[in-house]
Amino acid sequence: MNGADVLCDVLLANDVRVCFANPGTSEMHFVAALDRKPEMRCVLGLFEGVVTGAADGYARMTDRPAATLLHTGPGLANGLANMHNARRARTPMINIVGDHASYHLPLDAPLTSDIEGLAAPMSQWVRRIDGPADVQPATEAAFRASLTPPGVTTLILPADAAWGDAAPVTLSRVALSPPPATDMEAVREIAKAIRAAPGRVGMIVRGQAARADALEVAGRISAACDVRLFSDVLIARMQRGRGRVAPTRIPYPVDAATAMLRDIDVMVIVGGREPVAFFAYPGKPGRLVRDDCRVMTLAAHGDDLHAALEALHDELGVRSSQRTEPASAFPDEPTPHGVLTEDAIALSVARRLPANAIVCDEAVTSARRFFALSAFAAPHDYMMGTGGSIGGGIPLATGAAVACPDRKVVNLEADGSGMYTVQGLWTQARENLDVVTIVFSNRTYAILHGEMRNVGVNAIGENARRMLDLDHPALDWVSLAKGMGVEAARADTCERFDALLDSALSRRGPFLIEAVI
Repeated sequence: MNGADVLCDVLLANDVRVCFANPGTSEMHFVAALDRKPEMRCVLGLFEGVVTGAADGYARMTDRPAATLLHTGPGLANGLANMHNARRARTPMINIVGDHASYHLPLDAPLTSDIEGLAAPMSQWVRRIDGPADVQPATEAAFRASLTPPGVTTLILPADAAWGDAAPVTLSRVALSPPPATDMEAVREIAKAIRAAPGRVGMIVRGQAARADALEVAGRISAACDVRLFSDVLIARMQRGRGRVAPTRIPYPVDAATAMLRDIDVMVIVGGREPVAFFAYPGKPGRLVRDDCRVMTLAAHGDDLHAALEALHDELGVRSSQRTEPASAFPDEPTPHGVLTEDAIALSVARRLPANAIVCDEAVTSARRFFALSAFAAPHDYMMGTGGSIGGGIPLATGAAVACPDRKVVNLEADGSGMYTVQGLWTQARENLDVVTIVFSNRTYAILHGEMRNVGVNAIGENARRMLDLDHPALDWVSLAKGMGVEAARADTCERFDALLDSALSRRGPFLIEAVI
């Protein structure tokens, strides 16, 4: 038995049974150990951003960490963008980063780098394994840190710790501390504030508070006490659809967000932080609530958010029969025909979404209507990239499909964002994952055109256009997908899109629709 065997055994003993990987030479002993453990499912990503993004999607759907396997500092660096998204989503993840043998580091070989320095900004916990005898305690500590509270952890595995002889170990599940008890003083203070400002109180739900059972409690508080229910601009995971309480999403544009929150005197935070603008804009505020708005935290990340909502519900004397009427039938609007538009796609997907589907939304500007329409769709889970780093959509859908093989995954993907991690389509083909990818092919970074206007630039010249548009040559997503092994087709009319979507939803396996808009 060597250190790599021990690492695998500790992961398996704690029910970490998926490893998303892109290994290199330093990790070969760990790869060999994985080969001896058929209980571990190993999923190859052709780029490290696919690996970390897939681990993010997997953990969001299971509430348990997957492992990643990354090659030294450069491999870790390639995965940092989606580690950033996972950190913002508060996703449990165990990154295993191979490094040179400890005695080789002083030679400063070409791949030598400061792995701790690279990992720290995107991880809540980082540790380097100090030899074969340290593998078990270090791996157990990484698992514990990934879940208490949930977040990204990075474990650095020197090659000599992996290949070094290790004594047989006694394995047991790592004991996790329960979440802290609900702060009843905060509950009472918030209940008092809600009673004092009827109709002028907002509540933002995040994390476990955005699951259907917790939303039901929040919805009853909203109905009984005239509290407006909101979600963040970017959503890690929310259970939505007919029969479920549907919070209003705070808009991305600063002016729209501040207008929505202008009359809020008290903002109650459940599992997150106060909402702020993504960027600073000349003459616009960074905070989205008024400066005199009282921001109160009911429960923070790592707390039992459902229990905190229940405690507030009881403190306010809300009856179980009081609830916000959930969405039911779709708005009465005609079926679109003719030239395909982004709104027509959003309506078609919402109407056709299968029950219990998973939606991974990285359409950015192109699917603005979908979130509102999703309140009327069949019950489903909805996820977005939460850190603002694009390139998360395809990997997120990949990981979600590995986590939930019996559920249809629908990925709403912008063409510019999709090109960051297009390699994830190959993983979907290799693993035969049940993912329908819908690419909004507008051949531009549309959001950046809007950001130019937001900072006061109204006339875009040739140099700027060449940095914001994706033409000359235009991307051919059908060819790209087929080159990765994924069946694909193109639609430029509503009728063609509806037919392709019906076909893709009726069968298993990966399929990509290039929706030309």
